[in-house]
Amino acid sequence: MADHPPPDIKRGHGTQRGGKSGKVADFRYKRPSRADGKQGDRRDAPRRDGAFASRAKPQQSQFPHRRQAYAALDLGTNNCRLLIARPSGENFTVIDAFSRVVRLGEGLAASGKLSDEAMERTLAALHVCAEKLKRRNVRLARSVATEACRRASNGEAFMQRVHRETGIMLDIISAQEEARLAVLGCHVLLEEGDGPAIIFDIGGGSTELVLVQPGEKVPRILDWLSVPWGVVSLTDTVTGSDESEQSRLDRYTGMRRTVGRSFAEFAERIREHAGSPEPIRLLGTSGTVTTLASLHLELPQYDRQAVDGLIVPSQAMRDISRRLSRMSAPDRQQLPCIGDDRANLVIAGCAILESILDIWPAEQLGVADRGIREGILRSLIAADAEGERSRAALQTMREQNV
Repeated sequence: MADHPPPDIKRGHGTQRGGKSGKVADFRYKRPSRADGKQGDRRDAPRRDGAFASRAKPQQSQFPHRRQAYAALDLGTNNCRLLIARPSGENFTVIDAFSRVVRLGEGLAASGKLSDEAMERTLAALHVCAEKLKRRNVRLARSVATEACRRASNGEAFMQRVHRETGIMLDIISAQEEARLAVLGCHVLLEEGDGPAIIFDIGGGSTELVLVQPGEKVPRILDWLSVPWGVVSLTDTVTGSDESEQSRLDRYTGMRRTVGRSFAEFAERIREHAGSPEPIRLLGTSGTVTTLASLHLELPQYDRQAVDGLIVPSQAMRDISRRLSRMSAPDRQQLPCIGDDRANLVIAGCAILESILDIWPAEQLGVADRGIREGILRSLIAADAEGERSRAALQTMREQNV
């Protein structure tokens, strides 16, 4: 495979229109502090490429746009998420965020198209995003849609409707671009080491696995895979009864078998890397891994500061996955950090995670509560800064020639 997947040809950026205000999470990206967790550890992430806010003072006089806002919107199969940030030194500070479960891909596996109900839910969330983009005076934005819109026969038509009604221009990005952005957004949380690593993203409609090795600034991509199995698509495809423990286990086994078949060719390609004399490393970014990490820590409610950057034993994640697979949906709903929204979907996530551990048996798993949106933000800010440097250099040359 190529060192880097090819970028998408299409590009777009969000504009604005009105809507009601939604849930906001104002927080600052920073180096995760060390904390004592149940068999878990915190990794002080390297500061090489800017996922965290820096102490360095921004050079505002050189780059007049450094205090303006940038935005990244990720419309997935299950969630609609927005981050708005300002540059901070070489990095960024998040000033606004929004997340809502929209279940855009609900019923897609059976019908092949986005349902009217799912599109209405999603449009309501996107109106909120449009209002935030307008209120924050965003300088540059990129808005992307992933597997649900890639697969749906009416995906392009829905993108056009979104643009008409909200002003937001969504790109339906390829699986390659989705994988690249996920790596760019979270790779700073990889454990230090010289051995190969896999970074994975379990989404709602697909799962991406990227084999990387250390690079000068960002990891070098050696190989990658995208399969059409995420927590929504796998749940909708592999059905079964919830009436007894045996029926639940049978369904879980069916999910594992389905995902395992999709991973088989990739597993063969990476076999030599999995047998590396250097310790192999694994980093996951998804609601599945953050939810299981929360259960591992026995948190009463989700705490991003405790989870993002956590290193946990892989066997502990397997044990939790197997315990959940035996539980009924009502029992799972009672667990902290799962609730109604994830009670049914988490089982598919567990099956995908265990299948990843089958082909990449790392002893520890890194947990990232960041991914595509952070990758988009870093790309936007870096490209804009490079453009400013080029313009400043050109202006200097003109002045010297006067």
